[in-house]
Amino acid sequence: MITLVRVDNRLIHGQVVEAWLPHLKVQRVVVADDEAASSPLIRAAMALAVQSAIEVQILPLAQVDFAAVSKDAVRTLVLLRDVASVPFAFAHGLTLEHLNLGNVHFGAGRRQVSPSVFLAEAELQALQGLADKGVRVEARAVPSEKAVELGELSERWTKGG
Repeated sequence: MITLVRVDNRLIHGQVVEAWLPHLKVQRVVVADDEAASSPLIRAAMALAVQSAIEVQILPLAQVDFAAVSKDAVRTLVLLRDVASVPFAFAHGLTLEHLNLGNVHFGAGRRQVSPSVFLAEAELQALQGLADKGVRVEARAVPSEKAVELGELSERWTKGG
């Protein structure tokens, strides 16, 4: 059962471990990321960051069985490095009701839309496409922050940040 899908360039880090995992009461974290999956050092560091009672899977994006993860009864947080991975996962069986943008770093063509999220126009369009399919899209770094919904993110993007 997907509890939350989060886009975060840093994947598993302090905000996730200290705020999101307890808040969501997840039993499993699935990191769907090619770079993390290919690095033994990154995999080990991420696995050590999470308490042992929580299962951690770190797999290349294309190797995650999103349909199976979506259907089983295990409360799961799915972490993706970038916005581009979300439509891929969705097209490959990810049941997605709630998408949280946690940390999306500055880059060419991106504008700041929240304190920790920068988006390019194509990313904003991809997110709108998901919202059109019923996905609630928001930005916030930690659960205690007020969520910034997609409409407000779009407005901020149009105004230049």
